[in-house]
Amino acid sequence: MVKEENFAADGADEEMLGAGTADEKLTERRDEVKFIKGDQQNGDAKIDIGNLNGKPAFTGMSKEELMKYANDPFWVRLRWIFFVSFWVIWVGMLVGAIMIIIGAPKCAAPEPLPWYKRGLHAKFGSVADAKPQDLQAAQKLFASGAIYELPAAQTYDVKKADVEAQIKQLVDFYKSSDVKVVLDLTPNYVNNNSQLFIDALANADSRAAFVWVDAGSELPNNWKKVGGNSSAWIKQDNSYVLSQFEEGHYDLKMNSTLVRKEFGDVLRHLLGLGVHGFRLKNTKFYLVNDNLADEEISHTTTQLNMVDYGFYTHTQTTFQNGLGDVLYDYLGMVKNVSADAFLSVAEDIIRPEAYVLSQSGGALGIDLPMYGEFVRTLSSSKTNKKLQQQLQQTLMDTGNTSWLQWNFGDVYVDTTSHPSALALFMSLLPGVPVVPVDSIEYVNVKEETYSQIQQMRLSPSYMHGELNIFEANQLIAYSRQRIKSGSPGYFVIFNPTDSPQLSNFTAVNNLPEKMTVSYFSENFNEGNATNILYSSKVDLNELKVSPHSTIVFTYVPVKSE
Repeated sequence: MVKEENFAADGADEEMLGAGTADEKLTERRDEVKFIKGDQQNGDAKIDIGNLNGKPAFTGMSKEELMKYANDPFWVRLRWIFFVSFWVIWVGMLVGAIMIIIGAPKCAAPEPLPWYKRGLHAKFGSVADAKPQDLQAAQKLFASGAIYELPAAQTYDVKKADVEAQIKQLVDFYKSSDVKVVLDLTPNYVNNNSQLFIDALANADSRAAFVWVDAGSELPNNWKKVGGNSSAWIKQDNSYVLSQFEEGHYDLKMNSTLVRKEFGDVLRHLLGLGVHGFRLKNTKFYLVNDNLADEEISHTTTQLNMVDYGFYTHTQTTFQNGLGDVLYDYLGMVKNVSADAFLSVAEDIIRPEAYVLSQSGGALGIDLPMYGEFVRTLSSSKTNKKLQQQLQQTLMDTGNTSWLQWNFGDVYVDTTSHPSALALFMSLLPGVPVVPVDSIEYVNVKEETYSQIQQMRLSPSYMHGELNIFEANQLIAYSRQRIKSGSPGYFVIFNPTDSPQLSNFTAVNNLPEKMTVSYFSENFNEGNATNILYSSKVDLNELKVSPHSTIVFTYVPVKSE
C-alpha cells in the first residue's frame, strides 16, 4: 500500500507561473498565430506567432512626425553644429596632411665627393722648381690637386723663413683657381743638423725619438742600409743610431711622443700656409721591431750575396704591427685642423693588411691608398694575366671601399695601347688618377679627353655608383650604376688586344642590348670600317671594339621582372 504524501503549498508554483491561473494568463494574451503558405513543391509553411514578449513592436517616426521638428530651433542649431564641425575637422585634416608633407625631412641628396676624390691630380717636381706656368698644366687635366715634393731635409724646417717663403709662393700660384696644393713629405729621418738630433746629443731623454742603442763595440744586428750593402748603424760615442737611408741621416721612431709633437707641428703649420693635402713617403719604415732581432735570409733571392740589402727579408724593419694606427694618428691631426684636407701615401703600400687599423673592422689608417700592379699590367704590350681577376683582387685587397690612387706614371712608355684609351678606362674606376706632367698620359692625351673625363667623374653615377666588372671575348669592361632605379649609368669597354673584338656583354643581367655612345678614345675610329658617332645608339651585339681602345656608353638598366 503506497502511502500518500501531502505537500504543503508554499507558493512556489504561483511564483513560477506568476499571479493568476494559467487560464487567466492565456486569456490575457491574444497573440495571433498565422500559417503562411510556403513552397508548394516541398510542402513548407511559415508560422508567424506574433510578438512573443507581449510588447508592441518598435516602429520609427513617420515623415510627417519628423517634419514637426524640422524647424525646431534646438534641432536646427544642432544640425548646424554638426555640419560646421564636420567641415572644420575635414579642413584641419587636409591642412595637417599638407603640413606633414611639407615639413617631412626630404631624402638627402648624396653628398659630392671631397675635392681630393673628385678630380685628377697633376704631379710636378720639387717645390723649389714650381713656376706660374704649372697652373696651365694642371688645368689641362682639369685637376683638383697639384702635387709637389718637399725635400726630405726641409721637412722639419718648414718654419724657417726661406722654406716658408717657397711654400707660400707655391700656394699663391694656385690661388686664382680651384686647384689645391698637395705636398709629398719624407718625415721618417733627419740629418745631423736637425734640432731633434741636437737635442738627443745633449739630453738622453730626447733620444727616444731615434732608434738609439747602447751596444758597446758590437753592432746591434745585421740590418743594412736600404738598397745598399753597408750596415744601417752609425756609431755615436758609445752608442749606435739607426740610419737606413742617406749618409748622415738618422731614422725617427714615428710613434715616439717627441716625433708626434714635432711632425704634428709641421702638418699644422703647412695647413696654415694653405696646403690642403699630404702624401707621405717611406711609410713602411715608420716602425721597427723593438727587439732589434737579426733579419732572416730571403729564400727568393738567387743573385745577391749576404752583404746586400736584397739578401734579407726585412721583416724586422718594415710593415710592423701598429703601422695603420700610427698613420691614423697623423691623419687625425690633419682632420682636426681642416676636415677638407687629406693624408695619404706617395708610394705603393705593397701590403695593405699592415695599414689596417687595429680596431676598425678592416679600415685603413690613410686616405687614398696606392696599391697594385694593375696600371702596369693594363699598359703592358705583353701580358697573359686576366685583367678582370687582377682588378677585382686589387680592389678586394684594399677593402673594396678604398678610393685608390692610380699612378699614371706606371704606364709603360712603349705601351701599344693609346694613352687616351688607358686614361679613359682608368679614370672612371673608383680612385684618383695621379698624372705626372712629364708622362705620356699627359703629353699624348688631348685636353678634350680630360675635359670629358672630368664631366663624367662629376656625375652621380660615377661618384656614388656601384662597380661591376665584366669580361668577354678578351675584352674587359665595367659599369658604374647608382642603386636608384632609372638613373643612367656608365658602361666602359677596353680592348687590350691587337685585333678588333666583338662586344658580347648583353647576356649579363640589367644590361640593355643598345646603349648610347658617350665618349671614346682618340684612336677608336682609326681603321674601323664603321665610324662611331657621339650620342649614337649602338647595338652591343654588333659592336666591334677597335684594338687598344676604349669606348664609354651611357644606359638605363633593364628592370628585372
